[in-house]
Amino acid sequence: MTDLARATAPAAGGGTSKGIQFGKRPARQPADGEILRLGQVLGRTSGGIPVLLVLAFALTMSTESFLTGTNLDNLGRQVSIFAIIAVGQLIVILTAGIDLSVGSVVGLSGIVAAKVVYDTGGGLPIAGAVLLALLVGAAAGLINGLLVAFLKMPPFIVTLGMMGAARGATLLLSDGRTVQPLPEGFAEIGGGSLLGISHLTWLMVLITVFFALLLRRTIWGEYVYAVGSSAESARLTGVPVRRVLVSAYVLSGTLAAAAGVLLASRLGNGVPTSGNGYELQAIAACVIGGASLFGAKGSALGALVGALVVGMLNNGGTLLGIDPFWLQIVIGVLILAAVATEHVHNLRRGGKAKPVADTPPPGGPGEPGEPVPAGGTAQPDRGTAGDETAGEPTPTKRAAP
Repeated sequence: MTDLARATAPAAGGGTSKGIQFGKRPARQPADGEILRLGQVLGRTSGGIPVLLVLAFALTMSTESFLTGTNLDNLGRQVSIFAIIAVGQLIVILTAGIDLSVGSVVGLSGIVAAKVVYDTGGGLPIAGAVLLALLVGAAAGLINGLLVAFLKMPPFIVTLGMMGAARGATLLLSDGRTVQPLPEGFAEIGGGSLLGISHLTWLMVLITVFFALLLRRTIWGEYVYAVGSSAESARLTGVPVRRVLVSAYVLSGTLAAAAGVLLASRLGNGVPTSGNGYELQAIAACVIGGASLFGAKGSALGALVGALVVGMLNNGGTLLGIDPFWLQIVIGVLILAAVATEHVHNLRRGGKAKPVADTPPPGGPGEPGEPVPAGGTAQPDRGTAGDETAGEPTPTKRAAP
């Protein structure tokens, strides 16, 4: 029985628990004489670390420009944008969903912030323009979340529609033209540095650490993994599935908007085509970092590692003069390989692989306080000991009808 099921299982006397009580997710203790695997020590980030190390070594050997201070600073600024988007994408992926609109939201939020600053001539404080752009991203995420959670529409279709709508709104607001010039104060957000490290890098680290703690140390984080593992089992145990789904998409949209503002600030202008293709790179960063597109597996630190790999591929391709179209092929192949590997792994374990971006069950997700069936709660099976990773929820199966 999983920790989630234990927390909500009926008491011996026949009563039900008062609610889900979550604390720090306990780490699995190794049996006597058992050798801990690297994945149990590093968690879900371990999948991307070997790739990152090999890629860094290969680029160091291939070009002398890779380890120069100028290139590393530029790499850090590029990766920061990808990583912030990837963390938001990860939250949605953990719920067994997907957000294809993040790239368009990046472009829309960047244009909104740039237009407000440019059109008001500095009349509206820069902080106000940034806040408005973040609200636009949050609103896009809210629409996505409501359609997925309450109307039970497939995340792929919902976010694909939002991708087109946001891109169209971007072109309408900008009239298809670059918004420039922008005030130096706005450009300082993404172009400045602190203690020799760019503002973008500091923000990337702070956002990654914050969401790493939020996912692993809070009740909400437990809910996210539970919904991604099995929305029906989570609903039966009292998890507010709808609210979890909506919050995941709102956070994804907000982080994409933040990345859009930072990108516009770094470039010093608002480019209507900015963010094109970023949704694919964000998904690639997540799966390279160990996330599963089937849900309930992954971490914010893993998304950061994956973003570093994607950023290094782009940076290395530029240094070596490789056609960027080849890099798109490589990223696409990596995503396909990750999904295929996960699917085969599920089949070998005897489980039925659920489709990517699964929608909530027909019964409808529940809200807190709904009664537990008299027969007890759905109790998903715990995975085998060899497949558990320290401090992470294990895959679950739907209860038999």
